[in-house]
Amino acid sequence: MTDHKNHPKDHKDRDRELTPISGDEDSVEERSAESSVESAPDEVSKLLADKQELMNTLVRRQADFENYRKRVEKERQQDRHRGVELLVEHILPVLDAFDRALAGENDPATAEYRKGFDLIRRQLWEALAKQGLSRIESVGQEFNPHLHHAIESVETSEYSDGTVIGEMQSGYRFHDRVLRPAMVRVASTPEPKSAHVSKREH
Repeated sequence: MTDHKNHPKDHKDRDRELTPISGDEDSVEERSAESSVESAPDEVSKLLADKQELMNTLVRRQADFENYRKRVEKERQQDRHRGVELLVEHILPVLDAFDRALAGENDPATAEYRKGFDLIRRQLWEALAKQGLSRIESVGQEFNPHLHHAIESVETSEYSDGTVIGEMQSGYRFHDRVLRPAMVRVASTPEPKSAHVSKREH
């Protein structure tokens, strides 16, 4: 029987066959690493762009919310303002009643009642004035159709034409808005006598 002896040369050949070739693997890993390094700046740029977009969106949302808050607050103030205005407007007839009562004859028998009326009227006026009510100046002023409502034209030479010479009912402003114009008498220049004569002749 023939014995097959293992020669050292055979072992060396088998070792070369079983030993992996690492050169190709290293090359693949290096190329992968180089690709990762090359793509890193692109990833960073994309992340920065996404971050900036989110920041811009946040700023816009904050601005929208601030505008909404201001608009709601303005509407609330306008509603409160209008509510107070309506209340004051309904109280004006009460002021008129006090004014008429105090404009009557000063009877000594009712002097104490008159003082009480005057005190209440002043307290009421102070409360309304704090809310923005003010009285329109009329007598002695030039007639203003935005502030005055003329109910009578009086011919007179004592006042210049268009001067308010009497007030029948007080007018009021609420802040910058005319709440009620004053009812007034307005002076007008008398026609020359020759004009009257001419009219009678015709």
